[in-house]
Amino acid sequence: MTGQLVSDEPTTAVLSGTALAKEIRAGVTAAAEALAGAGTPPRLAVVVATDDESTAWYVRSIANAASKTGIRCDIVDLGPAATPDQIRGRLTALSADTSVHGIMLQTPLPSGASVEDLAASIAPEKDVDGANPVSLGRLSAGLPAFVPATAAAVMELLDHYEIPLAGRRAVVVGRSNVVGKPAAQLLLQRDATVTVCHRHTRDLAAHTRPAEILVVAVGRIGLIGAEHVNPDAVVIDVGTNPTADGGLAGDVDELEVAGSVAGLTPVPGGVGPVTTALLLRHVVESASRSSA
Repeated sequence: MTGQLVSDEPTTAVLSGTALAKEIRAGVTAAAEALAGAGTPPRLAVVVATDDESTAWYVRSIANAASKTGIRCDIVDLGPAATPDQIRGRLTALSADTSVHGIMLQTPLPSGASVEDLAASIAPEKDVDGANPVSLGRLSAGLPAFVPATAAAVMELLDHYEIPLAGRRAVVVGRSNVVGKPAAQLLLQRDATVTVCHRHTRDLAAHTRPAEILVVAVGRIGLIGAEHVNPDAVVIDVGTNPTADGGLAGDVDELEVAGSVAGLTPVPGGVGPVTTALLLRHVVESASRSSA
């Protein structure tokens, strides 16, 4: 079932991801049950090498979501003193373990460890969050690969709300390998005309105002205000920035932008739940291929 964006009214449509995530999780649960029944219980391993509290919270949320869908999730905590060689060795071992179907390397990493370098040790067929440079290269070439789950969630939300993409002006603010670059590639593959902005972009508002699709993923609270958008824009806020009161805030100033655009994803409750659901879907897809 798709959502429907209605922009005839002057109000901003809320592009919630809650119902979409529930729909995806239902499919994951059914697939995981079938795989377990056939002797291939899906299993995810999340490798952690930090004592960052927000990371610990995120990893626990993944494990909790996985358990509810019938996916086993192992948190492999190597500690903040882990060396690159130790992390690489564990990723290599997990890649060779036939009972493991999905592998994630969680950031941040210890000083001297590079996620781009270490993610190359994740077998591409188990790289469920699209971090291996091979996966990113295949995405750029338009070849089958696991797409970084957050970038995939952006596209799922746009499709769920039936937002047309071909020929439209899309602007992505942020150029990370996790969201910005893969989101831009996915939008290009759907025939949008894409501009990518970053910290060195001059006069950001001059680039974002013409956007019909605006994806913001930089990790800076309230970066995008009313001056950055136009009334026809659909804005996907990927930001999940912790606030002093223990909540989350996006990269878009919701108070300013709401009412000034056609559609806006909330934070929390927008991209986040869809990202987790898609990550789990990637695990059951990997498990299904391994059992074929």
